[in-house]
Amino acid sequence: MDLDPWEDASLIAVDLEGSGAQDGEHEAILEIALVPLVHGHPSPADSYHTLINPGRPLPRRPWTSPGLTNEALKDAPPLEQIEPELTTRLADSTIVGHNVTVDWRLLRRRCPNVQPAALLDTLRLARICLPDGQRKGLQPLLEHYGLVQRVDELASDSQPHRALWDAFGAALLLFELIHSAPESLPLRTLYRSAVIPIEEDLTAQSGPEQLPLL
Repeated sequence: MDLDPWEDASLIAVDLEGSGAQDGEHEAILEIALVPLVHGHPSPADSYHTLINPGRPLPRRPWTSPGLTNEALKDAPPLEQIEPELTTRLADSTIVGHNVTVDWRLLRRRCPNVQPAALLDTLRLARICLPDGQRKGLQPLLEHYGLVQRVDELASDSQPHRALWDAFGAALLLFELIHSAPESLPLRTLYRSAVIPIEEDLTAQSGPEQLPLL
């Protein structure tokens, strides 16, 4: 199948780590990473990563990403300082992520000026390419495709469940899923399954007629 349309699109893998959904409207972004894809491959030289100071001490919780302690975050920039950078980098691009709507809900709430073109969910894509119901988490999928070592190399200062590692993981996974998709699944079908318009109610499944072609 012809892959030029997606390889030439403006795609940026994004992952963020937050203080937890239990904080509700007060959930804070603690770390974010952006990894542009160039011709379908992650571009380390163009990547962006930062910790974010939430402006308040946070209790240690079992689900907090490893290393995101109050000590580590205290000297990080506040979100209002880096929001212009995020807005510029993500403008009119398609955000790639694994279960991307979770990160997008928090990013949209905290950074309303960020205006990407669409979202592309590697989790939805995996459900089409691997319909057996197995290996749907990011790390198991990367293990399935033999990509963990490559992610470790690209994000040598990070680790699973941290923003930079997971962003590189989603970028590599996207390429692998598209190239390993059954020949019976045309690229348009994959887009309709995985691309989510920004205007869509994120609680609903995308409809084919709503999807932009990249």
